[in-house]
Amino acid sequence: MWGWPMGPAFLLDVVGIDTAVHADKVIAEAFPDRMSHAGETASEVMFKAQRLGQKNGKGFYIYKPEKKGPPKKALDPDVAPLLAPIMKGDGKSVIDQEIVERMMLPMLLECSRCLEDKIVDTPVEVDLALVYGLGFPPFRGGVFRWADGLGAAAVVSAAEKYTKLGKLYEPTAQLKELARAGKTFHVAG
Repeated sequence: MWGWPMGPAFLLDVVGIDTAVHADKVIAEAFPDRMSHAGETASEVMFKAQRLGQKNGKGFYIYKPEKKGPPKKALDPDVAPLLAPIMKGDGKSVIDQEIVERMMLPMLLECSRCLEDKIVDTPVEVDLALVYGLGFPPFRGGVFRWADGLGAAAVVSAAEKYTKLGKLYEPTAQLKELARAGKTFHVAG
């Protein structure tokens, strides 16, 4: 609904849950301060249940082969009971805004770190790479254009709501400075 070509569960099924679990371990090892996590993830639960996504027809969804084109996805009633032991809360109280924030803020913060660390030179490069390389919703202009539209102070405030979830949500020094100065990534970039 936010504009991505597919949702996160479907994306995991397309990429392969085994691939996602492996990537998660590599990233957690490389950046333990913000990428490691306690407890089992939904992807790890699915992997242990031998649900690899489209490659074996069972993931967060089930897949039926089609004569032409990609397999057809359908809801799988077996998924909710598999994930129930790791779920927190009632699973119904999460609003769309929280989903957007919890998915998009880590991307924004990692991109801000890339600017701070001089891995990329400008916010424009990041936004173009995300739109053309990752499928970021083009009408949003990229992660920095999205953040600029919200305002740095609002982004810092949103991120601070989730810092209890770990350093992944900790606002960067760059973002805090933009908020303090009332500036945006693209003007500051």
